[in-house]
Amino acid sequence: MSETPRCLILAGPTREYLDPVRYVSNASSGLQGIALAQEALGRGYEVELVLGPIEHEPPAGARVFNVVSAAEMLEAALELHPGCDFLISAAAVSDFRPAAFQSSKRKRGAGDLELKLEPTEDILAILGQQKTAKIHAGFALETEAHLDNARRKLETKNLDWIVVNDAEAIGREASDYHILGADGTTHALGLISKRELASSLLDHIETGSG
Repeated sequence: MSETPRCLILAGPTREYLDPVRYVSNASSGLQGIALAQEALGRGYEVELVLGPIEHEPPAGARVFNVVSAAEMLEAALELHPGCDFLISAAAVSDFRPAAFQSSKRKRGAGDLELKLEPTEDILAILGQQKTAKIHAGFALETEAHLDNARRKLETKNLDWIVVNDAEAIGREASDYHILGADGTTHALGLISKRELASSLLDHIETGSG
């Protein structure tokens, strides 16, 4: 790591627009990313925060890069990634976007609307191919087979750490979390706040172990 560690954090949802006013997105509040940025700043890190559209103010001291879509988040991340010591992706990137953008709003009376979706960019997988000696951590929001699905994501995206939580964590101050390591370890954290989770994850990143 550099003398002053540089932390790149991806946070918040993305919006994938169907027309000028409608979009595909999710219920992510971005609060976990803010908690991570606050914790990293408190430890003296340089923080670059790539932030999707949220209603909360980012912490003072972070360099904030506002984005909307998955493509914009990837573009910002690719530009910033070479200069970071570690990457934490807490972003809730929309998995799909409308295959075609309509330049005008479709009226209700025009009949049924058939919406064709296509996959968005897999940001963590793309960054994982450029990882070199950096430390990468991600999040897995699961509704079933939580640990198995998270372990698979950790391996396929070349992560060092992954945080596992249930969909009930969205918008809540506290939830039940696990941290899985590339070394095969599993750490049950129990019911803790987003800031406590941020502290625990950074502890793992700093020490390289549980």
